[in-house]
Order: sequence, then C-alpha cells, then structure tokens
Amino acid sequence: MSFFKKLFSTDKKETLDKGLEKSKTTFFSKLSKAVAGKSKVDDDVLDDLEEILVASDVGVNTTLKVISRIEKRVAEDKYLGTEELNQILREEIGALLSETNRGEATEFEIPKDKKPYVLMVVGVNGVGKTTTIGKLAYQFKKAGYKVVLGAADTFRAAAIDQLQVWADRVGVPIVRQNMGSDPASVAFDTLQSAVAQDADVVIIDTAGRLHNKINLMNELTKVKRVMQKVVTDAPHDVLLVLDGSTGQNAFEQAKQFTAATEVTSLAVTKLDGTAKGGVVIGISDQFQIPVKYIGVGEGIEDLQVFNKYEFVDSFFK
Repeated sequence: MSFFKKLFSTDKKETLDKGLEKSKTTFFSKLSKAVAGKSKVDDDVLDDLEEILVASDVGVNTTLKVISRIEKRVAEDKYLGTEELNQILREEIGALLSETNRGEATEFEIPKDKKPYVLMVVGVNGVGKTTTIGKLAYQFKKAGYKVVLGAADTFRAAAIDQLQVWADRVGVPIVRQNMGSDPASVAFDTLQSAVAQDADVVIIDTAGRLHNKINLMNELTKVKRVMQKVVTDAPHDVLLVLDGSTGQNAFEQAKQFTAATEVTSLAVTKLDGTAKGGVVIGISDQFQIPVKYIGVGEGIEDLQVFNKYEFVDSFFK
C-alpha cells in the first residue's frame, strides 16, 4: 500500500522495532488467540479485536473508529479471512493517522525562518522530561545546530542539577540560577544569552506541578510573556512530554496540560519498557496535537522523530 514507504535508516528502524517489541508481542499474542480456529472475520472476532485494542491503550474513541473502518471492509467483502486481519489493521490505522496529516518528519529539523527557535518543554515530574531535553539537545547539535538550554524548573534542585549533567554530557551551554529563583527570569536570561551567542535552538525546561493548575498556568503564561521581550514570537513550540508506559494516564495528563497551557506538540517516552505502545496511536488521533518525538530506549540516540509510516510499519510487522 502506498501509505508505507522506507524512510528511516536501517539503524533507526532497528531501534524502533526493538523499542516496540513488547507492545507488538503482547498485541499479537492476544490477536492470535482471538482468531484461533476461525477462518473469517466475524462479529466475535471484531468484539475480541475491540477489547485487544482498548487493552493496548489505543483508547476507546480511536478503537471504535478502527473497528467501524474494519466493519465496512467486512461488509464489502463477506469472506474476509482472519489471516488478512494484520494487513487490514495496518492499513486502517495507517489511514487514520494519515487524516491528521502529521508525523511525516524523518529528521530533527527546525524552521529556517526562526532564529533562535525557542522550544518550551512541559510535563509532570517523572515522565522523562529532563532526559528528553538532553536527548533533543544531542540530536539538534548532531544535526549541526547551536543549542542553549535553560533550567527554568527552579522548583526542584534536582531538576537543575540533572539538566546540568545533560548539558555537560552533550557539550552545550546552560543558563541556570539557584533553586527557588523566578522561572521567568531564567527564561529571559537564557534567551538573551542565546541571542548573544547567535544560537539556533533554545530549549527551556519548566516545572511540572500539575496538582496546582492555576499556579502552573500563571507561571507558564509569565514565562512566555517574559521570553517575548527578547524573541517576540517565542515560544515557537510548547512540547508536552508524556510517559507512554502509563497508558491511559498519559491521555489524562495530556487533557490536563492542554487545559492549563497551549500545547503545540507531544513527546511520548519510555515506549521500550511497556506493552502500551498503542497509546501513541490513540493520542495522535484524539488530540489535535502532533506527536513529534518518541522515546524507544535508554540510549542517547533512542529519542526518535515520530514518523507515522515507520511507527505503524514497526507495530504491525
């Protein structure tokens, strides 16, 4: 089918395949049990498939869309065999993700007309936010961009220190102040420093205190407003980091954060240690916010640009 085309290098593809191994194995062992002894796709098979998709954290709404697409195919072809189910799933989920017309990038790139390109990163503590920032810095630097980090999560000393470790590891400058400093002040200093250094990319870490939504909302609004004194249209991207291994909880966090601040893209991490990889399909479909990056391993190279073609191809191999 024309939806699938080879876009990733062999190494990247192998990393993605390996990262989705648990999700894929769990999904297909359930699917093969559901179709055991059945030669054609009937209502029972579709009911089982619905349960499997929901259990894989694809999400109820997205699952219902997929099932209704497959029902249409079954109605058109009365003798649809169970051995064709994998290919049909692959095609229908691929087509569903195509409707959002996103997730087509293959490399870490930034718009040419934004300099510096300002990326503000949000997310609750523990989802891999700082690690994602470190890996993004590595990938952007590797792509030839000059990167500056800003430690505006001043609520936790550990967050500042952790970001410093990543800055040292990747070899990029970091702007930081003491714990308890004003996050907006850190963001302002970071942008001033980035402009002075003629940097291409600025990545700002922010606090992830979701339990106090009003404070968080006010803080992020202030950070944005202060950044705009230096770069008038900053931030160019507000990236929400979600932990893929939490499944439905990731949906909940996405809902909460999008209510607290404008989110323009998503990163879904920790997909390698979980059978809940279907969450990427659901989140990509349900939120009109593109999944931009996925974490498929612990290595520094294991943060990948989310490409829907390659993702679906690896998931339904």
